[in-house]
Amino acid sequence: MKSLRALVLLCLVASPMAHAETLVTSLSRENVLIQSNFAGERLSLFGVIDRGGDNRAPPGAYDAVVTVRGPRGAVTVRRKDRFGPMWLNLDERRYIAIPAFLEVLSNRALPLIAQAPLREELRLGLDAQVPQQIASRAANDPRFRDALQRLRKEQDLFRESASGVKFIAPNVFQAAIELPGKAPIGNYDIDVAVFVNGALVARGTSSFRVAKTAVEQTVATLAADHGVLFGIGMSILSLFIGWLASVIFRRD
Repeated sequence: MKSLRALVLLCLVASPMAHAETLVTSLSRENVLIQSNFAGERLSLFGVIDRGGDNRAPPGAYDAVVTVRGPRGAVTVRRKDRFGPMWLNLDERRYIAIPAFLEVLSNRALPLIAQAPLREELRLGLDAQVPQQIASRAANDPRFRDALQRLRKEQDLFRESASGVKFIAPNVFQAAIELPGKAPIGNYDIDVAVFVNGALVARGTSSFRVAKTAVEQTVATLAADHGVLFGIGMSILSLFIGWLASVIFRRD
C-alpha cells in the first residue's frame, strides 16, 4: 500500500515536468532608430514551443497571445460638460502607468483562447491593460476608460488583432508588430503567453527599444536641455540662411 502511494505521488510530481512546455522567442530587431522621415516599422517575433523531449502531440492545438507595451506614463482623461453658456472640464480620471503604445496580437479571438478570469489575471487584452480608476470626487465611470481607448485607437497607438499571430508549424508561430510613425521613444516590452485548451502552458518575454538616430537625438537633447541657447542659435541660423539666399539669388 505504501509503495502504491509512493508511485502515485511520484507520478504527480513528475508529470508536470515531463510535459512542461518551454517557450523560446526571437525578435527580428532589438533597436528601432527613428529619423526625420520615419513612417513606421514592422518587427517580426518568432516563437518556438518546446515540449522538453516529449515527442507526443499536445492534447490540443496551441494558442498564442502577444502583448506589446510601450513606455508607461500617467494619463488624465477629462470630460467637458455645459455649464451655462460655457463648456468646462467638470470631471476627470487619472490613470497611472498606462502604456503609450499597446498592441495585443493573437491567433484567434481572446474569448476563444482563455476564460475571462484567466485573461483578467494575465492582463490579456486592451481592457485588462487599462484598469478602471476611481476618482475621489465621483464614482467609477466606465466612459472615461472607453474614451481613453477610443482616443488611443484613433491615434493608432492602441491595437488589438485576432489574426496577428500565425502558426507556421504546430509548435512555431510568428507575430507581426506594427509600429506607427508616431511611435513613442523608449523601451518596449513584449509578453508572450501560450495556451492549450484554455490553460496557460508557457510564457516568455522579450523587449526592444525605439530611439532617435545620432543627429536627431543630439538636436532633441540640445532643445530640451538648453532651450534658450538653442532658440537663439536657430534664430541666428535662420537669419544667416535668409541673408545667404538673398545674396545668391540677388538680381543686379
